[in-house]
This record gives sequence, C-alpha cells and structure tokens, in this order.
Amino acid sequence: MGVARMVDAVANSFLIVVLPLYIASGDVSEAPLGLSNAAATGVVLASFGIFSALVQPFAGRLSDRVGRRRVFVLSGLLVLAGLNLLYPMAGGFGSILAIRLGQGMAAALTIVASVALVNELSEARSRGTNMGVFNGLRLLGFGAGPLGAGFVVSSGPYTIGPLTLSGFDASFALAALGALGGAVLVGLLVEDPPRRVEPTHRVSDVLPTAPEVRSGLDPIFTLGLATFTMALCIALLAAIEPEVNHRLGQDARWFGVQFAAFIFSVALTQPFVGRASDRVGRKVFVLAGLVLLAPTTVVQGLVQTPWQMLGARIAQGLSGAMVFAPALALAGDLARAGESGARLAVLTMAFGLGLAGGQLASGFLVGLGFVVPFAGGAVLSLAAALLVWRRVEEPGGELARP
Repeated sequence: MGVARMVDAVANSFLIVVLPLYIASGDVSEAPLGLSNAAATGVVLASFGIFSALVQPFAGRLSDRVGRRRVFVLSGLLVLAGLNLLYPMAGGFGSILAIRLGQGMAAALTIVASVALVNELSEARSRGTNMGVFNGLRLLGFGAGPLGAGFVVSSGPYTIGPLTLSGFDASFALAALGALGGAVLVGLLVEDPPRRVEPTHRVSDVLPTAPEVRSGLDPIFTLGLATFTMALCIALLAAIEPEVNHRLGQDARWFGVQFAAFIFSVALTQPFVGRASDRVGRKVFVLAGLVLLAPTTVVQGLVQTPWQMLGARIAQGLSGAMVFAPALALAGDLARAGESGARLAVLTMAFGLGLAGGQLASGFLVGLGFVVPFAGGAVLSLAAALLVWRRVEEPGGELARP
C-alpha cells in the first residue's frame, strides 16, 4: 500500500508546483472578483483540500460500513488519473476550479481507505512503525513530484513524434500516468483484511466525539487540530510561489527543490520517529514536534537566499515528522474496533483542511508582508501544542482537566 500511494503521490504533488505557474502563465482567463494571481492560486489549491476534507468523514464511515477499503482506493485513483488529463483543455479559472473539486472528492476516497487499511493491518505495538513507513513512502512520492515538476515545466516544449507538448501539457500527462500507476499497484498487490467486528452504520459516528469524554475536546479531535496546524504551516509556501521566487531571486526549479526538501525530510525521519513512539509513547513526539514547528515556520518568512529557505524547509520537515505519524498512531490506538475509517478520517480531514488553510492564508496575507502568514502559522503551532498537552493522553491515561 505504501509503494502504491508513493507512486500516486508523485502524480498529485506535481500539481502543487504546476498549477500556480499555469494560472500565472496567461493561458488561463483572469479570476473573477478581481482576485490577484496569488489569491486565485490559493483558492484553486485550497479547494482540493477543503472539498476532500468535507467528504472524508463520510467516505470513512461508508468504507466502515462496506468493510472493503480496496475498492475505495482504486476508484479514487482512477478518477484522479482521468481528471488530470482535463487540465490542458481548461482555459478558464472556473473550469480549473471544477476539476480541482472533482479531484478533492476522488482523493477523499483514497486517503481514508488507505490509512484505515494500514491501521487495521497493524498491532498496537507496531502501529507507529507501520504508520511511519506508510507515510514515509507516500511522502517520498509527494516530495519527488514538486522536484520533478519544476524541471518538466521549465524544460518544455517536448516533441514526441508528430506531437508537441508544452511543459504544462507534459506535467499534466505525467500526473495522470502516476495516478494510473498507483491504481495498477493497488489492484495487483493490496487485499482487504478480514472483517473482525460488524460496525455500526450511523452517519453521526463520523463526528469527533467520544462517549468517555464528558467535557472539553475529544482526544482524537485534538489530535486533528494538531494535524491541521502542521499541515497549514507546511502549505504556506505553496500558493505564493511567484512571490517566493521573486524575493529569493530563483526560478521554478529552485522552488521545487525547496518544497520537496520538507517532504523528503519528513519521509526519511518518520519511520524512525514512528518506531520510537512505539517504545516511549506518542504524545511526547507530538508535543515536541508542534513546539519545534513554530521557529522552523516563522524563519521561512525571514530568509533572504534560496539556500536559507532550503535549510528552513529541511528543519521544518524534522518537526513535522514528529507530529504526523505519532498522531495517526495515537488516534488508531484510541479508535474503537470497526470504526477506524471514521475516526482516522478526523485526522486525514484535518490534514486536508490544514493544507487548504495554509494555501488560502498565504495567498491573502502575503500582501500584508511576506513574514505575516509564517508568523501566524508559528503562533497556531504553539497553541496546538498547549491543547495536546492538556487534552490528550496515551490509552489508559486520564484526560487532563480543562
């Protein structure tokens, strides 16, 4: 499953670098309401995460009810592949937005089902390791996409026989092939685990509440807020690529390297963090990661050279790794049998909303000053650390009093 999602992630992350450049290229009609390129890019990129996040709790509950995760993963990947081929035909802001919304729905099917599969195939003593390996492989693909996309766009056009493809056309075609490749791997290598418990089928079960919590925030919902904050901080760079490149005097290739640096840093660190969390506990890693996320985020608004931004992204990746896999593993520990799809969807939904929030925040706030969105993300990460400290305990522990 991890290898399949790695291939798919390469395809999906291509668009993080390609779409801002495509919107700013002049090939797309101007956005309505007088939005700037940065704000329009933020809306397009954020629409994916917002719509995907809204669908994920219901996709998780539906996959719990059906008891078959594999079909959800396959369906989502095939739809993603098809929609990637439509971008070159979309000459307007509205059509690009519609394609992105469709991809958000398809991604919801894939994300929740794949995380639930990993959770159900893991035992408690190895869940952190497995989540770390799964996320590490997926993020390796997610990091390779932006790294390759900058080179593909900048090196076009391409001549293939009688066809001439622009850098954008080639990028969208490669994104489609990647999603299709992920679907093939899932079809060949992944099977559903046997169903052990018949789940309940109430739509209300997707809400982030738990009967054992009498007051305050539910632990899984609190972990969702931590995941939201982490995702927001890492996505602040995405929607302001032209502004970053201008400020640092660099091109799209440098930006791709910087964006990928965070992902590779997380991917290479997560398996070790996940394994350590199996031994010493999850909460300490989530807390430490959120605290370290503050300085590694705000410094990105202060750097002056491409190399400084690269170093800041690598450092931010180390802090993100300490949050991501341990939070998923802890949520899996806390989820009741037969409900992993719906309960883990709280975190995957939060991750999608966080990516969208970061893209929107930077697109609209960068006009107030380059450092402003990054400073805001740093403040949120410290607030999330406080919430986790007060409201989350390892299984068997008592919740702190509000």
